[in-house]
Amino acid sequence: MTEPTTPSGDNTYVERAYRLGGPDDARALYDEWAKHYDADLADASQGYVAPALAAETLVRVAGPDVTVLDAGCGTGLVGAALAERGVRVIDGMDVSEGMLEQARATGAYRSLQPVDLTRALPTAADEYDAVVCVGTLTHGHVGPAVLAEFVRVTRPEGWVVATILDDIWESGGYRAEVDRLVGQGVTELVSAETAPYRSGVGVEARMLVLTVR
Repeated sequence: MTEPTTPSGDNTYVERAYRLGGPDDARALYDEWAKHYDADLADASQGYVAPALAAETLVRVAGPDVTVLDAGCGTGLVGAALAERGVRVIDGMDVSEGMLEQARATGAYRSLQPVDLTRALPTAADEYDAVVCVGTLTHGHVGPAVLAEFVRVTRPEGWVVATILDDIWESGGYRAEVDRLVGQGVTELVSAETAPYRSGVGVEARMLVLTVR
C-alpha cells in the first residue's frame, strides 16, 4: 500500500484515518474520535471547510427543495450545513455508531443508519434527488466503486456531489470510474474542480459534481 502523503496537520487521528485497513478499522477509529472530531477539525490549524463548500455546491446546483442522502455523514457537519441552507429532508449513513450519535444531536436528519459504504447501499434505485459525500473518498476509506451506487440511488436528473482528495483523484481510480460511468451514459460530469478541503494545512480536493441521466 502506498503511504499517503496528504498533510495531517500533526493530528494523530487524521494520520490514523489515512492508514485504515478496512471498515472494521474505520468503525473503531471513528467511534473513538466521534466526541471531539468536530473540535479537532474546526481548529484553525485544520480549517475543515469541505462540508460547508459541498453544501453550498449542492444547493447551488439542485436547490434546497430536495431529498438528500448524506453518505458517510460522520458527525453531521454536512447535514447541519445543508439545513442552514434550507434543505429539510436529509438521510444519513455512516459506518460508525459513535459518529451517528453525534449526527443525531444536530437535529438535521430525517433518518440515520449504520452502513458500510464499501458494500451495496441498502436503498432502492432512484430514491434520492441528490447524494452528497464529504470526507469519505480519501485514503484508506471507500473506493471509487461507490460512485456507481450513488448514481443508482439518485433519480434521473438528480445530482451527486462528492469531495475526492486531489492526490488520489487519478491514482485512486476515481477519475477512471467517473469516465466509465459517463461512457455508459448513466451520468454526466458537470465539474471536478479543485477546491479547499482542509485549508489550514493546504489540502485540496476535487469537488465532483455529476448529474444522473
